Amino acid sequence: MPRAGEMGWAAAEEGFCKVSPGDGCVTDSAKPLYWKVTNPTLAPAHLEGGLPSPGLHTQCLPKEYTVITPESHVFSPLPDWINTLGAYLITPAMGRTSQSSSKSALPPQDVERFFFVVAGAATLSCGSGTSYLMSVDSYAYLPANSSHSLKADEAATLVVFERRFSSLENHFPELIVGSTNQQPLLETPGEVFELRKLLPASIPYDFNIHIMDFQPGEYLNVKEVHYNQHGLLLLEGQGIYRLGDDWYPVQAGDAIWMAPFVPQWYAALGKSRTRYLLYKDVNRNPL
Repeated sequence: MPRAGEMGWAAAEEGFCKVSPGDGCVTDSAKPLYWKVTNPTLAPAHLEGGLPSPGLHTQCLPKEYTVITPESHVFSPLPDWINTLGAYLITPAMGRTSQSSSKSALPPQDVERFFFVVAGAATLSCGSGTSYLMSVDSYAYLPANSSHSLKADEAATLVVFERRFSSLENHFPELIVGSTNQQPLLETPGEVFELRKLLPASIPYDFNIHIMDFQPGEYLNVKEVHYNQHGLLLLEGQGIYRLGDDWYPVQAGDAIWMAPFVPQWYAALGKSRTRYLLYKDVNRNPL
């Protein structure tokens, strides 16, 4: 969700190129994975069935960060997309929900695209003639100016990041298609959360997408302050997010944008894990 890009609903190495149906696509309660993202409640899970507490779950838009809750999403047709509704959360973030028989449009010139399937399924067709069936928890990175289309025969929900590519001479990113469970857990020295990176850390890529998991009661051991912009979507769970000097109850479906150097911290609450998808710009001089 960098302010200069967008995030949306709507030949690879290191095992990134294969997509298989997501393992664990249903939860213990037989609800689909990430069900809460598209079926939000107005109150944390322990208050479901009762009245939501006034002011408990609200949005905030100061200059340094933005918190957007699902109740405030306004969906409308997207230019050149077929049978697709989008909710622009934060420029560059938009949410895209595809109806049946939907088809994507290409992004503008020199704009790269990343999408992650939250619900349903879609077929990615590339200019090379290769096609990939994308199920829940799978994703794809499309380099700027690459020919592709995304089709959904049934309703589907996608998170889409789009940003203008920051090119470097003699460094060229490649198409990447994968799924979360294919990526290894990475070491997080001094921390307890589980971390997966969905894109390579190599120089051609000017951003990365992280999947971070917290068990109930786990939290960041440090208050983070760094130069990266962040865009975050909670996929599962609930907790408390500190942004600057403010504290917010958050839950699945909430989106957050954080400017560089904003103090940030998270603690997971409730009875189930928290999982969030995190954008960060990388590998470029911040000057």
